[in-house]
Amino acid sequence: MLEKISDLGPEDSGRNIVEIIFKSSWLKKDSPICKIERILKVHNNQRTIQRFEGCRDAVKGRALQTTRKDARCAADGNELLRFHCTTLTCSLGSRGSSSLCANLPICGVCNVIRHGFQGNSGVGGVTATASYGVRTTASSGRADDLLTCSDDVRRVMLVCRVIAGRVKRVDLPADSTAEEKKSPVEDNAAVCGVFDSEAINAGVYSSLEELVIYNRRAILPCFVVIYNVLES
Repeated sequence: MLEKISDLGPEDSGRNIVEIIFKSSWLKKDSPICKIERILKVHNNQRTIQRFEGCRDAVKGRALQTTRKDARCAADGNELLRFHCTTLTCSLGSRGSSSLCANLPICGVCNVIRHGFQGNSGVGGVTATASYGVRTTASSGRADDLLTCSDDVRRVMLVCRVIAGRVKRVDLPADSTAEEKKSPVEDNAAVCGVFDSEAINAGVYSSLEELVIYNRRAILPCFVVIYNVLES
């Protein structure tokens, strides 16, 4: 059974909640504001949900077995709500359209919903997806910053549930180079064997975290926010 998408109208309470979460974490006070066009709900199929829940169960199991107890991991796998920005090249959301396209992997959002986070999730979106996991953020504005794509490609925001599990924290100084921020871990393979995710301080967004989820099945897209950034 394929994943499905449905449009959330203004009267839907779920839409209002997602809109508040999206706008309140934009935080670009000196930049152009954004306008939300549509908010779509992702109806993940049972297999996708089971994989996600399996990731949670695995994290909970490890937390209960370790001598160093982690109450949050043992309770819910350290589940968080995070943003991930990707591309939109089809008519999804236009005139009420809820059909996923077959323009893969060019259309990032349809690619993710159909097949999960199996690599870079958009045209030129290398900075949005780390080589060793999926990069997510605590703010919509930061997620928008991380995606690199051409000006003629539309952006959309995925609002996702993630199983963060045991988190490795990497604090980078404000004057770190771009290359240092892209590859803060010297031995990713070794780290991935101990931790489930990696939190990176976000420079000018120092009060927020960039979170790289190592297991791509541990991130579940729930909503798609189609938006425009308006010129000031």
